[in-house]
Amino acid sequence: MTPLGRLLIGSQFAFNVGFFAVLPYLAEHLSGTLGLSGAVVGLVLGLRTFSQQGLFVVGGMLTDRYGPRPVVLVGCALRVAGFCWLAEATGVGAVIGAVTLVGFAAALFSPAVESEITREALRVEDAGGPRRSRTLARFSAGGQAGALVGPAVGSLLLTWGGDGAFRGACFAGAAVFVVVLAAHFVLMPEKDGAGSATPPDGPGVPAAARLVLGNRRFLRLAAAYAVYLLAYNQLYLALPAELERSTGSQAALGWLFALSAALVVCGSGPVEKLAATRLDHPGAARAGLLAIAGAFVTAALLRPLDGIGAALVLTVLLTFGQLLILPATRAMLPDLVEHRHLGLFTGALSSLSGLAVLAAGAPVGALLDRGGPLPWLVLGALPLLVLGVVPSPRRKVSGQGAEGTGRGAS
Repeated sequence: MTPLGRLLIGSQFAFNVGFFAVLPYLAEHLSGTLGLSGAVVGLVLGLRTFSQQGLFVVGGMLTDRYGPRPVVLVGCALRVAGFCWLAEATGVGAVIGAVTLVGFAAALFSPAVESEITREALRVEDAGGPRRSRTLARFSAGGQAGALVGPAVGSLLLTWGGDGAFRGACFAGAAVFVVVLAAHFVLMPEKDGAGSATPPDGPGVPAAARLVLGNRRFLRLAAAYAVYLLAYNQLYLALPAELERSTGSQAALGWLFALSAALVVCGSGPVEKLAATRLDHPGAARAGLLAIAGAFVTAALLRPLDGIGAALVLTVLLTFGQLLILPATRAMLPDLVEHRHLGLFTGALSSLSGLAVLAAGAPVGALLDRGGPLPWLVLGALPLLVLGVVPSPRRKVSGQGAEGTGRGAS
């Protein structure tokens, strides 16, 4: 692993530690300590999601224009400011402003770091190292490790902090981002050829939209990724509902989340290594979709017999699907787009899939309310429907992705 790779993976870990030390406890703080209504709490949480996931494409465009280093530094600085503001916010307006700033900071940081780790993975692969998905799997494991440690840190801070516990957790989260900012300021290269290969000539908004919407192979990948993301989000929607139905409570939910995180941390490397011996990147993505389809179909069959068993199978197979799809999807991007637009397409992949999941959220929720095996079978059918849209690799053009102009044919 190169020094830049270690920096990016370590910063992803630290970023998620700081994030998940605070955000899982935000809703309780808003409704309990501040006494805000459920509608306002829902609005605040929705704005945080939109300002983060929905604006990833903005962070990606800025990364292409200015390079990853300044975008990462600004993202860290805004996250520090947002958490400090959130610690002191008591009114609705202040809370909304702080949470929106926290989300937008991630919309800057994440596409910049994700596109740069993809470039670093390509450099390692071209230098004779392991294939790019190995580096990307390690990056995913680092982020998931942070998501596993962060809530535990936040829980300890809230337990020991008394009346000012949430305020203390916010300041602790801000401190983590100060460390991340300092590390990138000192260690992240500034110039092309020293580790940051993004030229400062990213397209404007109209040109960016034409690039994204005109690249049909990328849109096919985004469609498959959106189905994966919709399925994986059922850990937060269908899984709690199933536990409530089968056991009368959601007491086991935390343990299943911890199991999923531990599987990602411990299994990313071995699963990718196994996939590398038998599958190319599109094949790994398709295998992941098959695992996700199997998760829902198997859970549907088990539900009448063993609700806990169904929940366990769903968690394990969805996580296994993630271990295959996530690094494979990121590894495929450089073969579909020009490398100088990698930030734009990295952000667009998250934004488009996030919007698709948002649009599908209400229909899926209504389907789950009907009960029975039908919702689970429908969710299992969706990955099968997009198996054929996963784009196959093409011969690379020297110095750029397989699409050349970025306007690929289907």
